[in-house]
Amino acid sequence: MRERAVSPPDSTAERLISPWAESVDAVARVLEADAERGLSDANAARRLASAGPNTLAVQPADPWWRLLGRQFVTPLILVLFVAAAVSLAVGAVVDALTILAIVALNGVLGFVQEWRAARALEALRGLTAPHARIVRDGRGREVEARTLVPGDLVTLDAGDRVPADLRLVQATDLRVDESALTGESVPVAKGVATVAADAPLAERAPMVWAGTVVTSGTARGLATATGMGTELGRIARLTGEVEDEQTPLQRKLGTLGRQLGGVALAVAAAVALIGWLLGHPLVTMFMTGVSLAVAAVPEGLPAVVTVTLALGVRQMVRRNVLLRRLPAAEALGAATVICTDKTGTLTQNEMTVRAVWLASGAVSVSGAGYAPDGHFERDGARLDPDRAPDLRALLETGLRCNHADVYTEDGAWYAAGDPTEAALVVAAMKASLSTAPCPCAAEFAFTSERKRMTVVEQTRDGAVAHVKGAPEAILPRCDAVRVGDHVEPMTAALRADGEAAYRRFAEAGQRTLALARRALSDDAVFDADAVERDLVLLGIVGIEDPPRPEAALAVREAERAGIRVVMITGDAPETAHSIGRQVGLGGGAPLTGTDLAGMDDAALAAALRAPVVVARAAPEHKIRIVGLLQAQGEVVAMTGDGVNDAPALKKADVGVAMGLRGTDVARDASDIVLTDDHFASIIAGVEEGRRQFANVEKFVRYLLTSNAGEVLAVGLNIVAGGPLILLPVQILWMNLVTDGATALALGAEPVEADAMRRPPRDPSAPILGRRWMGLILLMGAYLAAAALFLFHGALQAGGPDALVRAQTVAFTALVVMQKVNVFNFRSLRLPVTSLGFFSNPWLLLAVAGSLGLQVAAVYVPVLQTALGTVGLDLAAWGWIALASVPVIVVPEVVKAIARRHER
Repeated sequence: MRERAVSPPDSTAERLISPWAESVDAVARVLEADAERGLSDANAARRLASAGPNTLAVQPADPWWRLLGRQFVTPLILVLFVAAAVSLAVGAVVDALTILAIVALNGVLGFVQEWRAARALEALRGLTAPHARIVRDGRGREVEARTLVPGDLVTLDAGDRVPADLRLVQATDLRVDESALTGESVPVAKGVATVAADAPLAERAPMVWAGTVVTSGTARGLATATGMGTELGRIARLTGEVEDEQTPLQRKLGTLGRQLGGVALAVAAAVALIGWLLGHPLVTMFMTGVSLAVAAVPEGLPAVVTVTLALGVRQMVRRNVLLRRLPAAEALGAATVICTDKTGTLTQNEMTVRAVWLASGAVSVSGAGYAPDGHFERDGARLDPDRAPDLRALLETGLRCNHADVYTEDGAWYAAGDPTEAALVVAAMKASLSTAPCPCAAEFAFTSERKRMTVVEQTRDGAVAHVKGAPEAILPRCDAVRVGDHVEPMTAALRADGEAAYRRFAEAGQRTLALARRALSDDAVFDADAVERDLVLLGIVGIEDPPRPEAALAVREAERAGIRVVMITGDAPETAHSIGRQVGLGGGAPLTGTDLAGMDDAALAAALRAPVVVARAAPEHKIRIVGLLQAQGEVVAMTGDGVNDAPALKKADVGVAMGLRGTDVARDASDIVLTDDHFASIIAGVEEGRRQFANVEKFVRYLLTSNAGEVLAVGLNIVAGGPLILLPVQILWMNLVTDGATALALGAEPVEADAMRRPPRDPSAPILGRRWMGLILLMGAYLAAAALFLFHGALQAGGPDALVRAQTVAFTALVVMQKVNVFNFRSLRLPVTSLGFFSNPWLLLAVAGSLGLQVAAVYVPVLQTALGTVGLDLAAWGWIALASVPVIVVPEVVKAIARRHER
């Protein structure tokens, strides 16, 4: 529990620690406020000058130039800047401009994405009400909410957004939607009675919090905190203090960039020094070093990664997932733990009557949500409400004692009013009852003290009182019970059956309501105590927010994919446990926020290694859980929809917000937004993320294999005392034009069939482990050896342009072998023939286009001049084709041997 000290500016003695645990008089005394007349204008002015405006402090957004500059400080980009600078220094202007164009493209793509980045604190600021109704000097008035001060007396009506944290002094039928702040799935009843000082935030009934919404009733309250002193302000500070987390791909590419930069400089310096020591001119060796540095660094890699992830955005949209940051999909694919909210993610967020207890027998109700589709069953057989008078009477009373409405719009069903009452309306509609309003002679509102509501309906046969409320408040007032089509006296056995039913519903995580009615005499006095006695019990209903039909399957899919699912909700432990059990997140009793407060980090970390459900969680609990999981090496995806979820969404490796019912705060703090709010969409996003990362791995390894061949070919030839086998501009052509297109096409590879049956990749594993470095060097060595063989063969043939022709042969051979090699990277385990020749048509087009461009580079005069090439005869092409055959045959043989060994 967090205790907040609230002290008005001119208080000199006491400090208000827990206003929910103090009486109204005590709160007023400490605040030096009047719970009847409010503050005076002069007093309020002094407090405003001291406490400051009732607004949230928001950090200024980064200017556009800072966002743009951020795109050019990654290790790979810095390496490219160095390569461009060196190219300019030696007069290779075309090379330098080409590199800078790639850097600029990558920067623009990243800038466009970051321009839409999170401004969570600005959204928090927008949640504060612009105006508020207050009482000052005994007179009601409306003022700007920013002028509220501690001690102000604020009035609230249905539909109002609460402008500050208030200690209630009066409340009538007050219910407040706190879901954005606490995660409670239904509006919370509020009253003035004190609660324990250590009560969780969601159970502090005499308090209403800034940013929440009044759904019904009226109230007055004393402002105990304003601005950054409110619960909303505390979350704003938490969100601002959380550092943005890099995704696994960003971290790995950063490491790769530093490694490539070091390798490029080391190789370039070593070869240049060796060549100079062997007698080559210093200027020639310097240019050779530049050539090797260019060959070692895949210039197209940043752009290929960015474009591939950008193209993946379309695939994610088809799966109802919107990306706010390009690497977010890959991060979701890397997730090892998903911390999920309950309400609306695993559940429908639409309260539904699921079970009914009648004295004549239990009834189950099919259907879910606000659509009136479903029926009634008893003992597995369909039950017609017209042939069950007691069921029909219960549904009629639920419909009459009600202020909710259910309506359809654009083919979807929605509820207006209290979700629990809406569930009763839908149940009545399933029985084809008319929802037309009936004459109301009197009404006694629900309060947290009464725990019941009564509507007196005036009919042609007389007045009828319809009553609903908590079973423990209704059953003692019933002296009879409806059984079928007649009424029987309430016996001890029937009362015990009813009590057992509502306890059973409650243990299943359902909200329970008892419904009763009473026919009133013509001279009845419409007084609550007189009307709400001698009632006839109709039955008890169990209402819940049911799991989404696909939730349990999605949880199983996550488990098959090696992903742990942890449910963290602000809802009650019983509800959390019930939903967790229904969707397959079993285990023991849920941990609560109170439990977490009593556990040290080691104990909580140990608890998080097993399946767990967390209830009554506060924002700091969610941040703590995410941080401990990350400390264990987990990649954490966090879902949420409320203000209270924003800090954890920002802290997680990938934050997933709800698009339909999520707050702006949650969406702006997230990396991903679900357009349908389904947990199943998260799992679909995981699959797409795994596809994207697998493809990034494929084209990174493909590009580095190609570059290894180029580096080895150039370096070995120099060390052996030979001339340059490749010109720098030819290396750039391969890296940016031909390799870039095929690498990008590799990014379109479809997801592998077993992608979701493999465990998540090790978050600490690099893109290039030792095994892969060895394979890259081995394949690169063959490319280099073949190119050197063909180069020296052409050079020995002699002729006036022997060197240029030999360079053209080596240049073309490397391009052709690289295009053949790309098919090896479609799958590192399966044979090429099993993948389907046309399953990735983009790759076929890229290979054909790259080969066509290389033919143009060899025969088109303009390109011959720019790239330093000459035309080749048919024999040269034959040798190149022959050298390319082992590139595809040998890896296929190795794959076959590996598969046989596995079997």
